[in-house]
Amino acid sequence: QVVEKAIKYNNPSCFVYLTKAFNCVRLGDLLKLHEEENWPGSSVEIKKMMLEIRQKIAFLYPTYVLAIVSIGYVLGELGHYMIGVTSKAIAMDLHYGDITCQLNNTELYLSDLPVVCSDANNSDTCLSLSIDDEPYCEWTYNGLGLDYQILAGPSFIAVFTVVGVIMGYLADKFNRVKMLGIASVVFSIAIIVSGSVTEYWHLVLLRMVMAAGESACNPLSTGILSDIFPEEKRALVMSIFNWGIYGGYGIAFPVGRYIPPLNAWGLGWRVCYYGAGIVALIFAFLTIFTLKEPERQSIGEDAAAQANPDAKKVTIWTVMSEPRVIMLCLAASIRHCGGMCFAYNCDLYYQIYFPDYDLGWWLFAVTIVVGSIGVVVGGVISDKFVAKMGIRSRQLVNLLPHLLPLEVYTVSH
Repeated sequence: QVVEKAIKYNNPSCFVYLTKAFNCVRLGDLLKLHEEENWPGSSVEIKKMMLEIRQKIAFLYPTYVLAIVSIGYVLGELGHYMIGVTSKAIAMDLHYGDITCQLNNTELYLSDLPVVCSDANNSDTCLSLSIDDEPYCEWTYNGLGLDYQILAGPSFIAVFTVVGVIMGYLADKFNRVKMLGIASVVFSIAIIVSGSVTEYWHLVLLRMVMAAGESACNPLSTGILSDIFPEEKRALVMSIFNWGIYGGYGIAFPVGRYIPPLNAWGLGWRVCYYGAGIVALIFAFLTIFTLKEPERQSIGEDAAAQANPDAKKVTIWTVMSEPRVIMLCLAASIRHCGGMCFAYNCDLYYQIYFPDYDLGWWLFAVTIVVGSIGVVVGGVISDKFVAKMGIRSRQLVNLLPHLLPLEVYTVSH
């Protein structure tokens, strides 16, 4: 029977088992071996079928990789920027930062108040302000002050900057997918644990751990995506990935503004961090177990240099000392200085100086919509320029958007 099935289905594995069967001592062993092989649905046939399915859907894999690393980046940035929206609630719980007189009744408008709360310089004066014997001010933490600025900015950015450079160096030497997965687990756990802190210094320390983990996202993810997507699509792909900054930043507004007042399960602001961290952890595991390390490729000038065996070897120090790299770093530092100052303080600014206006969804819409348009359009235009003028033309695309705000500012003044 085994011989007949081997001939009928022409299955190589059958002949392997047949060879093994002839070495069996008893006929029972042969029958048992025959029963284990479910013809024609053998393990070889199943593997062959699965391989065919994988080959048919292989074209979706690059898009899947882009989705996983981009969503992971969004969640990391959500954990990064959520402090700017939840700081007041956290400060009232952990007792850090400035204490000021603030409006406690959102049903009132500033124009309805006989005396603005911010005019009161002490608690007695603040609590004495009332309308129809109903106090409309409260003397409490506003979420700002030096403690907050250290928490939001230096504690995160200092670690993010240093570790990011280290991660970029390691990305050239080790498996990037595994490194990205581990780094994602690190910042995900840091976000989750941030929801359980009871002291100010706990939060500072966790922000530093979060920064160390998230700093790996950009160098590792961009390296992976560069090796998966062709050069003519690379700018658009990178734009979609870097949309994670605007995505996480924008989502932080409704999450940080509207979820804490719900006081779900009695957790208040903490549930924001628990939820964001758990979802981020899921995508971290998807990164580890479903992505594979792509073959490394040289692009642009690096590819041309490798094609010429007589070309001078370029070291990392040679690249870092180039004037264009130095200027790019300086420009990025100045640009992010303004961007970070706005990101960390805009929501608290509006809550304090315009408490009678709910701008949470407006800030979300502006960040998500305008940011999305900017990154996608910029990526498409950059790809078009590269197709016609070469890879160096990306610098022109990078320059023009920075000149436009300068012109608007000059005209408006």
